[in-house]
Amino acid sequence: MARLLKILLALCVLLLLTAAAAAMYLRYEFENARNEAVTIEQYFARPALRSQYAAPTREPCRQVAPQRQAWFGALHIHTNASFDAAAFGVTLNADDAYAFARGAAREYRLQDDADDVEVPIVQLSRPLDFAAVTDHAGKLGERRICYDPMQPGYDALACKIFRGDLRLPLDDAMQPLMRLASQAIFSSYRSARVCGADGEDCREEAATAWQENQQATEHWYDRSADCSFTSFHGYEYTLAKDGANLHRNVIFGSASVPPAVISAQDMTQPEQLWQWLEQSCHQQGEACDVITIPHNSNWSSGRMWFPYSLQTHLSPEQQREFAALRQRMEPLAEIMQVKGDSECRNGLSTVYGAADELCDFEKLRPPTETIEDCGELMGSGNMRLVGCLSRFSYVRYALSAGLAEQEKLGVNPFRLGIIAATDNHNGTPTADSESNYMGANGPDREARHRLRGTVEVPGGIAKGSPVRYNPGGLAGIWAQQNTRQSLFTAMRNRETFGTSGPRIEPRFFGGWNVPETLCQDPAMISKAYAAGVPMGGELNGSALSNGAPQFVVSANQDPQGMPLQKIQVIKGWVDAQGTQQAVYEVAGNGANGASVSAADCTPQGSGFAQLCSVWRDPDFDPAQRAVYYARVVENPSCRWSTWQCNAMPAAARPTSCSDPEVPKFIQERAWTSPIWYNPAPNASAETKL
Repeated sequence: MARLLKILLALCVLLLLTAAAAAMYLRYEFENARNEAVTIEQYFARPALRSQYAAPTREPCRQVAPQRQAWFGALHIHTNASFDAAAFGVTLNADDAYAFARGAAREYRLQDDADDVEVPIVQLSRPLDFAAVTDHAGKLGERRICYDPMQPGYDALACKIFRGDLRLPLDDAMQPLMRLASQAIFSSYRSARVCGADGEDCREEAATAWQENQQATEHWYDRSADCSFTSFHGYEYTLAKDGANLHRNVIFGSASVPPAVISAQDMTQPEQLWQWLEQSCHQQGEACDVITIPHNSNWSSGRMWFPYSLQTHLSPEQQREFAALRQRMEPLAEIMQVKGDSECRNGLSTVYGAADELCDFEKLRPPTETIEDCGELMGSGNMRLVGCLSRFSYVRYALSAGLAEQEKLGVNPFRLGIIAATDNHNGTPTADSESNYMGANGPDREARHRLRGTVEVPGGIAKGSPVRYNPGGLAGIWAQQNTRQSLFTAMRNRETFGTSGPRIEPRFFGGWNVPETLCQDPAMISKAYAAGVPMGGELNGSALSNGAPQFVVSANQDPQGMPLQKIQVIKGWVDAQGTQQAVYEVAGNGANGASVSAADCTPQGSGFAQLCSVWRDPDFDPAQRAVYYARVVENPSCRWSTWQCNAMPAAARPTSCSDPEVPKFIQERAWTSPIWYNPAPNASAETKL
């Protein structure tokens, strides 16, 4: 008996020692690198320089559109250089992404595909006019080190899991998520085992990856007189706090770029990003210009557009300084992409005015879900589809919040133009087709995966609903020619729009003396420019203003899309009650009876190839700040999930195909950038903020 007790005691001691050794080993393998603030600032203090891969000159464009032309493109594309795309097995690189954007076909091949496996071929129905590959700056160096056997960090446990060399005891569908988690668990830090004690190895490798991105971007820029394609240098600053999204794409206007890209692991506040960009690019960079474009504010728990005036930890001077900095650096916002629509949401108790049924479009959290309103506080957890919802998560209400900030701080930090994007993580921005959508991530290549209802990354890192994702949208720019300078100037001026995929061409002007018959005038566009301001502009009231301003709004149907149904003008303002909204139908016919068959997606009913209207706000208050934008809506059509459920045998369809919470139909649309109305200086509103 005594001997048995000794054996049991020895076994217990051995188990404890083994557990302690395992704990020490895991601590060693997953230790965070030190963030040396001084070293980081010195590293990123170098000024922007013209890329070594840029050609010295470009030819003048053979064709120029004096009244501007609509150009369509994608400013949010991820390739296998992004750690999450690599975790999902994506093999396409930046060269592939640009070739695809220009209309070339590509094999949708994943890392684990055998050479003899037949894989899908993907191709756009029409080439894009411009694009930017925006791989994540975060984990950019880790991605390279984990795939380079010559690197000291190659044999780290995190790298073995990331590459798939070490498979955890889970089913095949979970393996890509575990590969993703191997890097995501470091959050805003770096792995000391992979990157070195101070993270320097990963910063250096990230700089090399940035050079490779530059080389591809310059290679695909058409500098000939054809001006057929424009590539922009860019990357993504991927910041998340408390499960809330604060991601931004950084887009450069020329071939002059910083020698390295700053990530959320290096600087953890958007204001730090903007300050660095101003220093390295605007203040000392060689002919360098840059903007940042936030995306997925719907995931931000109200943090993306949280007003500076409510951030009481800042002094009034700091609030004004940051508001002005943001206005200079962030003139645009993504209103839609694969992870949902960020325009608006019904059911928020802090938004007043009639419900807008079109706000239920492409929501990651079902419109029927009862969710607490965050009110005047920041929330958390929206990236995991939990937590309260805030009006400061949606572009429409951010525009109104900017009006209130103008009153309080003297500057509007949310003077935002509109674009849309894909955020595609397989190198193929395929927003042009619902019926041919093949998912946004590698595993979604198979219909059974992209039709899944819920997927969770272990450890509560992330949660998604693939069937609630969508093909994303396109950025539209009104510019005279397809060059970096012309397109980027238009982006700075906010003469931009976004679409949910179709190439709808909307225009929006405002002025004080717009003729009522302008829509019938062959010189409509030139006269609209002469009589007012285009989308992205401001209308300032004065003693000479003659009543309410007039707005001229028009749209052309996508030749390959559905007929247009209607145009709406959305107005936002803030009064003593709070955030207000109103939707006006100004052209077309919202009750035209158009429909679509759920069985075979055959459309029925008539619509319009073109729409145009001159509209005057019937509720105009000359003393009240307001913001207006237009929304162009197509006739109903089948959602991608309906197309793909219909293509499956009934017995093979997943449960999402019969889920009443998953929409069967959608109405594709386009959103213009806003026009802002500012009262005359001596005007006094009847209700103060």
